[in-house]
Amino acid sequence: MFAIGAYPEVSLAAAREHRDKARRLIKDHGIHPSHNRKTERIKAVYEGSNTFKAIALEWLATNKPNWAPRSYRQRERILELDILPHVGTLPMRQVTPAHAHAVLRRIESRAPQMAVLARQCFSSIARLAIMTMRGDVDIAYPLRSAVKVRATQHKTPLRVNEIPAFFNSLERSPLNFPTKAGLQLMWLTLARPIEIIGARWEEFDYENAIWTIPAHRMKMRQPHAVPLPSQAMAILKLLRGVNRTSEYLIPNRTNPRKEASHSLFIKAFYSLGYTGKFTPHGIRVTGRTILGEQGHDRDVLERQLAHRDKKEVRAYDQGDRLDARRKVMQGWADYIDALRTGASVLTFKKYSSK
Repeated sequence: MFAIGAYPEVSLAAAREHRDKARRLIKDHGIHPSHNRKTERIKAVYEGSNTFKAIALEWLATNKPNWAPRSYRQRERILELDILPHVGTLPMRQVTPAHAHAVLRRIESRAPQMAVLARQCFSSIARLAIMTMRGDVDIAYPLRSAVKVRATQHKTPLRVNEIPAFFNSLERSPLNFPTKAGLQLMWLTLARPIEIIGARWEEFDYENAIWTIPAHRMKMRQPHAVPLPSQAMAILKLLRGVNRTSEYLIPNRTNPRKEASHSLFIKAFYSLGYTGKFTPHGIRVTGRTILGEQGHDRDVLERQLAHRDKKEVRAYDQGDRLDARRKVMQGWADYIDALRTGASVLTFKKYSSK
């Protein structure tokens, strides 16, 4: 017996057609139609799990525990918007370097850096397919030179006599207080912009004036202790006064349960008139340059900026040079205050980092 379907869902003519095909299958190949149907179903399920999209989603899920949340969202977004709409439904073995190249060209036209990331995604997904016997080649391998990374243009730091103008512009600007406070904290701590954006209130120890940034938000995946000068503590107190509900230091304006947009400070610099001249990251460069010129211990400054040797294997010591860093950063905050108020910085006392 070979069940074709129920009448009237399956018409008489269709039933006869299925019957004839079943008879030819037995006559020509000796295959029972019921067995063939089961085989086709298994094949469909197998092919469905071998599409580029299926393997790409498996790749995301596998690596999610090892990636920073921002890295995961970045790769998830580039897959959803730029890659899967074009090759997601294709079986993995049918995706060719030509397919990948076409996708990369579309991305490169608007965002060259994202095209580089997309090529890395193609390569990683293809290698997962190879390891699990669902693919044969790394489709991105021939495209290693197809997309080139543009040389990073590091903006020069501000000179000492240019710093007061920055703070004057910040004070006069219509930016909201949390954004202004975040920029001031960046100057006072020399933390990375993304570290300020993602900061949560629970990370701050007010009694000991320490901000501990958890490992998953740090570039080197090591927790980092940041000593807070008195000026930073005062800003935090004011910021807490206007932000009593969100867990984030600078909450998203449309959804306080989320952190502010990562482009917040870039847009702020645009409104301040520093586009193409000075960047948020340039604050760190400015601080490191001036403090270095003042003669502070290089190791103390590098630890304050959380610059760690990738080959270093020992656990990060939260108290490592902390007392020295606390003195340097309080001196740096006082130095910034002196610049803002127009005091003479030539005779300003340098705090020793010894």
